[in-house]
Amino acid sequence: MANPINDTLIEKPLLGVLRGDVPAVPPMWLMRQAGRYLPEYRALRAQKGGFLELVYDSEAAAEVTLQPLRRFGFDGAILFSDILIVPYAMGQHLWFEAGEGPRLAPILAETDLTALTPDFSRFEAVYETVRRVKAALDPAVTFLGFAGSPWTVATYMVAGQGSKDHGLARRMAYSQPDRFAALIDAIIDATVTYLSGQIEAGVEAVQLFDSWAGSLAPAQFARWVIKPNRRIVDKLKAIHPDIPIIGFPKGAGAKLADYARQTGVDAVGIDETIDPHWANEALPKGMPVQGNLDPLALIAGGAAVEQAVDDIRAAFAGRPHILNLGHGILPDTPIAHVEALISYVRR
Repeated sequence: MANPINDTLIEKPLLGVLRGDVPAVPPMWLMRQAGRYLPEYRALRAQKGGFLELVYDSEAAAEVTLQPLRRFGFDGAILFSDILIVPYAMGQHLWFEAGEGPRLAPILAETDLTALTPDFSRFEAVYETVRRVKAALDPAVTFLGFAGSPWTVATYMVAGQGSKDHGLARRMAYSQPDRFAALIDAIIDATVTYLSGQIEAGVEAVQLFDSWAGSLAPAQFARWVIKPNRRIVDKLKAIHPDIPIIGFPKGAGAKLADYARQTGVDAVGIDETIDPHWANEALPKGMPVQGNLDPLALIAGGAAVEQAVDDIRAAFAGRPHILNLGHGILPDTPIAHVEALISYVRR
């Protein structure tokens, strides 16, 4: 009788790597692979009129999730949504300004956190997107869900928008640590609910994006990145013990090794500023890694991207490895360069 677990790993190369497989050719997906560099995405977004409208139209969001799979045949599909769905479901007002990005009603020093009234029914449209994608997905493709990590989500909640240095959140973390901890606690609980719902709807692995982890000093990193992510991992594993969790603390630098060892994640994503040879030595032996091609190298294409790919693959030879970018694909990335990357890795 065939072993169903082994069959799953054979049929789904990316899921196999997350569980320790080391294939001759690394599986691939790209962060933000569903997005503005694709003309079919731009056309659908223009039709829907805005980003939030697109996310909350489950049929359209499923279509966006599937678009890069049809065009490129990636080994992973990443759910099309946004990390700010969590604060929105926590009761914070969310909207998108055309040409400027997301906006939230900021949490100020005097804001009453208890006034936020959670409404987790706001996750339901995302779960429906997962179900639609799952029904249409090629059996060989691994379906990835995601959420923002608490520190990164908190930076948006406090400032009301993205910022360069995340100074407002950092100030609150220093000057009102108990209050900031209460906010982090609420984000943790909402995130576990959100990810658990994605898993129940059909995703096979999840990624925690800590996009602004690099803005914190070491002690603050330990308190607001490592510990909250550990709590999410522990809570999620108690519910879904077999679902792999990828942690991506962008900008962590030398703190990456502590993150990998102390958060309990199954795999770690590394950004383009990390030397992959250093990472291979510093990270726990046998831990799967993901990354870390520079998105600008992909824009350059040709010899630049091929040399970078060769270096990454040499660094992680013998280690479970998912080839990905060190951050999201940029809007001006030529489609032909993505096609060439896939061909170069797989040939």
